[in-house]
Amino acid sequence: MNLDDLDIFRCVVREGGVTRAASRLHRVPSNVTTRIKQFEERLGVILFRREGRSMTLTDAGTILLGHAERLLQMAALAEQELRSGIVRGVLRLGSLESAAGARLPPILSTFHAQNPHVTIELQTGTTRTMLHRLERFEVEAAFVSEPFERRSLSSVPAFDEELVIITGKGTPTIREAVELGSRTVVAFPHGCSYRQRLIEWLADGGASPARVLEMSSYHAIIACVAAGTGVAIVPAEVLDHAVSSTAVERHPLPPRWRINRTHLVWSGEASAPLQALMALLPDATEIGRASGPGEG
Repeated sequence: MNLDDLDIFRCVVREGGVTRAASRLHRVPSNVTTRIKQFEERLGVILFRREGRSMTLTDAGTILLGHAERLLQMAALAEQELRSGIVRGVLRLGSLESAAGARLPPILSTFHAQNPHVTIELQTGTTRTMLHRLERFEVEAAFVSEPFERRSLSSVPAFDEELVIITGKGTPTIREAVELGSRTVVAFPHGCSYRQRLIEWLADGGASPARVLEMSSYHAIIACVAAGTGVAIVPAEVLDHAVSSTAVERHPLPPRWRINRTHLVWSGEASAPLQALMALLPDATEIGRASGPGEG
């Protein structure tokens, strides 16, 4: 419905007639009368009973008045919020488990403090899963890791992750990919960017894993490696916060493979809550300086 029509209708009710409503609305009475008649024709109902100069609401008019009050109140509230600059709504985010567990908590905490009227719904999964959910509009934006297909997506750098190889305790330092050629790789299912990077590093060194054991969490991956099941690639930040971090050996990757960048990606125009979140991400130039020659 046209909010202007609803405003005229409500004003006629409140003022008790067309003449007073016209004065309040700074219109001529004939214009108000015409607008009410056109409104009734469009709705297909009679809103007022006209008895001389008096006008009383019909049953349909009474029903409409309740809706008009709510709709006009909502419109006024929307305008007030926009003018006040207060960000409201729901922000549905997707994220890698590593980012959700180690990188996002301080960012989301600050976001919540600055935007208490925004509710964040967070889903986790692999880069491929997050891109799929973004494509199906199940999330508004997602933190994903290189490499990924950008297609028509917009993106901003979020942060860089230092990746390390982990093995069972007591394993000698691994310097070449070929040293892992006969081992089992413990990793997330297909679609994980870090898993892809490990496979690419092995292939570049002329090696391939004996088999891949898929797990759904870093806790399980690190525990399996600690038990001697195989090797894995994990962000150093995640390992630093893991309970069993001291039960594994960490090995640095060569500079070319060591640093991996996480991006925040979205489709279409960024909403006000998403823009507020982006404002809290590290400056892109600082990320570039931190990456240096190791950027993947």
